Amino acid sequence: MAISGLTSEGGPSKAQQLADSLRHRPGAVFYISIGLILAFVAWAGLSPETLGGAMTSAMNWASETVGWAYLLVGFGCIVLLIYLAASRFGRIRLGSDDDRPEHSTWAWIAMIVSAVMGIGLISYGVAEPITHFFAPPHGLAEPGTVEAAVRAMQFSYFDWGPHAWAIFGVFGLAIAYSTHRKGNTGLISPMLRPVLGKLVDGWVGKFIDVFAIIATLFGTTTSLGLGAAQISEGLNRIMGIPTDLFVQIVIIAVITVLFTLSALSGVNRGIKYISQFTMLLSIGIGIYVFFTGPSNFITNLFVRSIGQYSSDFLQVSLITPLTDEGSQWMQWWTYFMMAWWLSWGAFVGVFLAKISRGRTIREFVLGVMVVPSIVFFLWFTIFGGTAIRLDMAGVSNIGAAAANDINSAFFEMLAQLPLVEITSVIAVILVVLFFVSGADANTFVLGMLSTRGTLNPTRTVLSIWGVLTGVCAALLLVVGGLAALQQAAMLSALPFTVIVALLGYSLIKQLREDPHFDHTKGVHREDLATAALRVPSRALRP
Repeated sequence: MAISGLTSEGGPSKAQQLADSLRHRPGAVFYISIGLILAFVAWAGLSPETLGGAMTSAMNWASETVGWAYLLVGFGCIVLLIYLAASRFGRIRLGSDDDRPEHSTWAWIAMIVSAVMGIGLISYGVAEPITHFFAPPHGLAEPGTVEAAVRAMQFSYFDWGPHAWAIFGVFGLAIAYSTHRKGNTGLISPMLRPVLGKLVDGWVGKFIDVFAIIATLFGTTTSLGLGAAQISEGLNRIMGIPTDLFVQIVIIAVITVLFTLSALSGVNRGIKYISQFTMLLSIGIGIYVFFTGPSNFITNLFVRSIGQYSSDFLQVSLITPLTDEGSQWMQWWTYFMMAWWLSWGAFVGVFLAKISRGRTIREFVLGVMVVPSIVFFLWFTIFGGTAIRLDMAGVSNIGAAAANDINSAFFEMLAQLPLVEITSVIAVILVVLFFVSGADANTFVLGMLSTRGTLNPTRTVLSIWGVLTGVCAALLLVVGGLAALQQAAMLSALPFTVIVALLGYSLIKQLREDPHFDHTKGVHREDLATAALRVPSRALRP
C-alpha cells in the first residue's frame, strides 16, 4: 500500500518540490535516526540483559510517574475531534474550497475499515477479553461471572475503540490540513509552526521528526513481533512446526523481505486488491464464528457491553492505578495500547490524509472515529464473546491457554468450532496479509519522514528502513519477547504525549486563521490596501 499523492490537484507546492529535489541527499534527521537505532541494535546485540533491565526500569518509572499522560492524550483527542466536528471548523475542506472527495463515501469508508484490520485483531481479539474475564480490570467484578464478561468487553472497547482512533484522527487531520490546504510536506515539525515558530526550522524541528521516526519504527516492530508469534502458533497447529524463538526470527526475516519488496515495487493496485481481499476474509471468518458460535449470547453481550461502556465512559477514560499491582496491569494493557496507537499515529495519519482530500473536517471525524470503533467492537464481541461463553459452559479451557501464551488464544477458540483446519489456515493467511499490506506503507512513511518529507523516497532509503524494522523486531524478541516489544513501543511513544498536545493546539490556531472565514472578519483599512483578506464571491451575493 505505497502511499503517494498527498498533493492538491494543482500539483505539489514549493515545499514539496524542494523536498523531492533533495530526496537523494538525506539530511540530519535521517542520519541521527539511523545512528540512534544502530546504537540500540548494537546494545541489544552486545548486552541484551542490560538493555532488557534498562528498558524495564525506564518503563516502571514512566508508568508510575507519567503514565496518566497516555490516558489524557487519548481522552483529549476525542474531545478535540468532537469539538472540531461540531463547531464552525467542521465545514472546512481538507484541500481547497473547490476540492471534492476523490472517492465515494462508501469507498472511503471501506478503505478506512480495511486500514483498521491489523495483526492486533488476531493477537488480542480473543486474548484480551478472555484474560479480563478471568481477571477483571481493577477488581470491578468477580472472575468468571456474567458481570466479568461485560467488564471484559468494556475494557476491550476502551483499549481499541474511539480512544485509539481519536489519536489517529488528530494525526490524520493535522497531516491532511498541512499538506492539502497549506502545501507543507508530510513532516510533523511544520505542523507545529504556529506554536514553535522558527524553532521548527532548526534542531527542535529535527528532533521532533526524529521522535516521530523512532516511535513509528518501534510501533511497527511490535506488530511484526506479534505477527511472527501468531504465524508460528498457527503453523504449529496446522503443521506441527515448533513455536520457538528461532522459528519466529525466521518468520520475521521472511515477512521483512516481503513487505520491503512490496514497498520497493510501488505497485499500488496490487496492494489495494490485497487489502480488499483481506477485508473480505476478515468479514467472512467473523460471520462464520458468529453463526457457528453462541450467536444469542454474543448479541446480548454486545448490547449490554455497549451500555456499560457508554455509562462509564468518563470514569474509565481517566482511571489511574493507585497500587503497584494496578500500575503493572496498566503497563501491560491500557498504557501499552495508548502508546501503541501513538507510535502508529504518523503512519495511519498519512494513510488517512491520503484518502481524505476534499472531505470536510466534520465528515473526516465521523468517518474516522465512528466506523473503525464499530468494527473493533463487533470483532472483539464475536471472537472474545465466543471464547468467554465456551469457557463459562465448561466445554473449553481458552482462558488457561491465554494465560500461558496469549498467542494461542485465537487458535484455541477456533479449535472449539467446526472446520478448524480451514479456519486456522485462514487466520494465518490473514496475519501475513495484514502485515504485508500495512508494513510496506509504514516503510514508506519512515522513508518520507527521514528525507525531508518527500513523497518519493529512494529505493535505498526504503530498503534501509525495511531491514532495520526486521532487525529491531528480532532483537527485541531475543531481549525479552513480547514484554520487550511493548516496552519499546511505550518508551518511544512517550515524547509524543507532548507532541500530540502541541499538534492539537497548533491545528486549532491554524483553523481560526483559515481563509474560509475571511468573509466573517472585521475589515480594516490596511487589509483593503494590502489585499490581506480574501472575500469569496459567494459572500458578496445578496
